[in-house]
Amino acid sequence: MNDARVTAPVLGVPIDVLGWAQAVDRIGGWAAARESRVVCICNAHSVVTATRDPAFAQVLAKADLATPDGAPVAWMLRRLGHAGQPRINGPDLMLRLCERAADAALPVALVGSTPQTLAALQRQLRAAWPALPIVLAESPPFRPLTPAEEEALAARIEASGAAIVFVGFGCPKQETWMAARRGRVHAVMIGVGAAFDFHAGTVARAPAWMREHGLEWLHRLASEPRRLWKRYLVTNTLFVLGVARQLVMRRW
Repeated sequence: MNDARVTAPVLGVPIDVLGWAQAVDRIGGWAAARESRVVCICNAHSVVTATRDPAFAQVLAKADLATPDGAPVAWMLRRLGHAGQPRINGPDLMLRLCERAADAALPVALVGSTPQTLAALQRQLRAAWPALPIVLAESPPFRPLTPAEEEALAARIEASGAAIVFVGFGCPKQETWMAARRGRVHAVMIGVGAAFDFHAGTVARAPAWMREHGLEWLHRLASEPRRLWKRYLVTNTLFVLGVARQLVMRRW
C-alpha cells in the first residue's frame, strides 16, 4: 500500500489528493493495525468554517486524512491541477469501508445520532453485510458531556475492540471530538455527518443523478430549508468568493 500523502490547499485547508481505492486501502490498513487515526470529510461548509475558526482549522490541518467531500472542494482540487479528482464523500466512504470491514473481519463502532436511528442503521448494515462485526452503537446525549462521561465513552469504544469508529455528530463537533480522542481510541475515527440518517432511511438522500452532477446540496436544502439555508446559501457564497481570491492570488 502506498501511504505517501499528497495534499493541496483549499482556502488554506490541506485536502488530500487521492482516489477511492487509495482512500479505502489507506484507512483499511490503519484499521487492521489498530492505529489511532482521524479522518475528516471536508465539504465547503467545513472549509469555510476553518477560515473563521483557527482552532477548527488546526483540527483539519492535523487530520491524518482530509477527503474532498462536496463537489466544490473536489472541483477546486481539479482546478489546482489534480485532474480527475473525485468526491470522497462520507456516506459512500462509509459503505465502502463497511464492505471492507465485513470482508476483513474488522470490528466497527457507530457513535452519534439517536437510538432509533442507530437501531435502523444496524438493521440496514447487517442486511447488506451479515458478517459485518458491529461491536458498539452509542447515542450520546445531545448536550456537552462531562469530563467523566467523555472518558467513559472513550473507554467503552476502546474496550469494544473497534478498528473503525464512524462518528455522526455533524461538523464541526465530530471533527473536534475525534481530534480530542487521538491516542486514546486506537481505531480509525471517521466523521461521516449525515451518513447515519441516509443509510438508516430516516432522511432521504439525493438521487444518484443529482449527486453525480454536484447537486446533492440542493436536494438537502430543499428537504430541510429552515435548518440548512444558512449553511448552503451563505457558506457556499463565502466558499466561491474565497476560491476566486485564491485562484487570482495563485496567478500572481
